[in-house]
Amino acid sequence: MGKLRIIDDVESFAGKRVVLRVDSDVDLDENLPAGRQVVDDTRLAAALPTLQNLLEKGGFVTIIGHLGRPVVATNDEERIKNKELSLKPIAEWFASKISGNAEPTKIDSFDGFKITDKVSLVENIRFFPEEEKNDPEFAKKLAALGDVFVNDAFAVCHREHASIVGIATLLPSYAGLHLQKEIEVLSKIITDPLRPLAVLIGGAKIETKLPMVEKMHKVADYVLVGGEIAAQDKVLIEVQHEKIEGKKSAVLVADLTSDGLDISPKSTENMNQVLGLAATIVWNGPVGMIRKKEERIMNNEDTERGTREIAEFIVSQSAYKVIGGGDTLSYLRELGLLDKFDFVSTGGGAMLEFLSGKELPGIAVLRE
Repeated sequence: MGKLRIIDDVESFAGKRVVLRVDSDVDLDENLPAGRQVVDDTRLAAALPTLQNLLEKGGFVTIIGHLGRPVVATNDEERIKNKELSLKPIAEWFASKISGNAEPTKIDSFDGFKITDKVSLVENIRFFPEEEKNDPEFAKKLAALGDVFVNDAFAVCHREHASIVGIATLLPSYAGLHLQKEIEVLSKIITDPLRPLAVLIGGAKIETKLPMVEKMHKVADYVLVGGEIAAQDKVLIEVQHEKIEGKKSAVLVADLTSDGLDISPKSTENMNQVLGLAATIVWNGPVGMIRKKEERIMNNEDTERGTREIAEFIVSQSAYKVIGGGDTLSYLRELGLLDKFDFVSTGGGAMLEFLSGKELPGIAVLRE
């Protein structure tokens, strides 16, 4: 495995056009008086130090990102440019951070936005069907926007897309500051964590979660499984644990409430007892259904109880705490608990695949 190329290796970007890939897939509020605005800027804020670094080194930056999954037309060749998934609110967020309240203006290049004289932003890259196909000609068009490519979007590094992999094969390419930190923190969890190491895995998709469960059986001291995957495959997870050669972890698969929407109070108590033994805690995915705030207000069922009580317990501990997964991050930010974790990974699926031992294509292409 070659050395990761990082922007700290470059003394100056003076006069260089830098294409910066960020993760702009964030929560927006459609009902604010000023129109659609970013309500959870965790992922955008993670990329801001890299953007500032590039500007301080004299670069001219074109930002690339995506939002949601734009609708694909019936012929499967064109995407409908859904105005609700425009990156205009993202352009406005960056403008507020780097130039006060300046209003971004439209530009022709990729239907994008000019933020300042040195910063622009391409419209939602997933409006273009060639992006997810990693089309070589489309990658060339993206590469024509710059002299250098910097990837700071860990959350999509498991995707072999044009703005992640294709462009990186055509330009001198580097990892941004946040991507570098993600790799350092998550690599240490696999190779040399403070022990005991407890890994809590929640969410719904067993096909994406099970590889991490398997890997963590060999790495962690405790593996705790909650969320919908606990209901789907409790027997599978327990049987799989018995089959894993050289396993070292103790495994705890939660029981669910009668409606299947949360883990039981007893399982919450048991998980907190185990988490209290840990020197390192890694958490990916909620252990119950996370509803939008307005839905929770209208609904009398507290399906977030288990997630909330576990979060409150974890932040009360002195262990080194790592959290990841989009739904979990948004909910903990709302509770005011997110900044009490030692490291916040912007990846959901990418974090799972990395901790499962896979070399992510968006990272592999940045190695010498």
